[in-house]
Amino acid sequence: MSKELIDVYVCVFPIVLLSALAEGLWFTFRGPKGFDWKSWACSLGDVVGRSAMMLFPYTLVGPLFVVAYQHRLFTLAPDSIANVLLLIVGLEFCYYWYHRAAHTVRWFWMSHSVHHSPNELTLAAAYRLGWFGKLSGTTVFFAPLVFLGFEPKIVLSALLLNLLYQFWLHAEWIPKLGWLEYVLNTPSGHRVHHARNPEYLDANFGGVLIVFDRLFGTYVEERDEVKYDFGLVSRMETHNPFIINFSPWIGLVRDLASARSPREAWMYLFAAPGWRPDGQGLTAKEIRARGTLQHPVEAHPVPAQAIMT
Repeated sequence: MSKELIDVYVCVFPIVLLSALAEGLWFTFRGPKGFDWKSWACSLGDVVGRSAMMLFPYTLVGPLFVVAYQHRLFTLAPDSIANVLLLIVGLEFCYYWYHRAAHTVRWFWMSHSVHHSPNELTLAAAYRLGWFGKLSGTTVFFAPLVFLGFEPKIVLSALLLNLLYQFWLHAEWIPKLGWLEYVLNTPSGHRVHHARNPEYLDANFGGVLIVFDRLFGTYVEERDEVKYDFGLVSRMETHNPFIINFSPWIGLVRDLASARSPREAWMYLFAAPGWRPDGQGLTAKEIRARGTLQHPVEAHPVPAQAIMT
């Protein structure tokens, strides 16, 4: 990431924190249902822990970026309108597939589930991103942009700007935005994404744009008659950031230890979150088929992090 973008981040992030604080104060004194300050503090604790993890120079994808850029097809820079548009649309395309995989492949869900652990959608939830994203290698989805010809620091800087855009999407109080709903990812569309209702599972994966969801059939519109229910399918009631970050990995280790074949171990790693060998799990497909979040009585229990959208 370029020094300029780091400077932007350092300047902008305090504004992000203050905005989340202001939202909490508003709902505490003026809101109809109060505010969950424990959840707010948990998100702040997640930021502190993630910042501490930055001190460890581990990464799974860094070497891949180096190789991809060494063998790049072209040499591209955001020095023209055409290249800027290519970077924006290309990044959005890669982000869509990263985000979709983060919900449909358990290995990537391990780190992403932290973001969906709050049981209310607030601005503070936007920066609860987990501690182990570098361990799971999620940035591999952006390597094609490096192979195409953009420098790794340019790609990562553009990704940072994409994530900063998404901050305001976590405001439950912003209404639908008319025709913008057809092009941009909006708070309305993102409420659908964070809801655990069977009607809303695994939808609206875009970052800034919503066009790829519409193109690939994953767009779901907000419905007035469906009351949102936020949080993991198997709710995470704790506000302890250590438990929230480590429990998905502990659950995975336990499942791998119980695997009766290499195929089962593979499926526990890379099948949809909530997958069980007997087909009676809590994957999004199974939940939609049943029309309920309830697990069949005869099925095996699943970890608390099983699945969410």
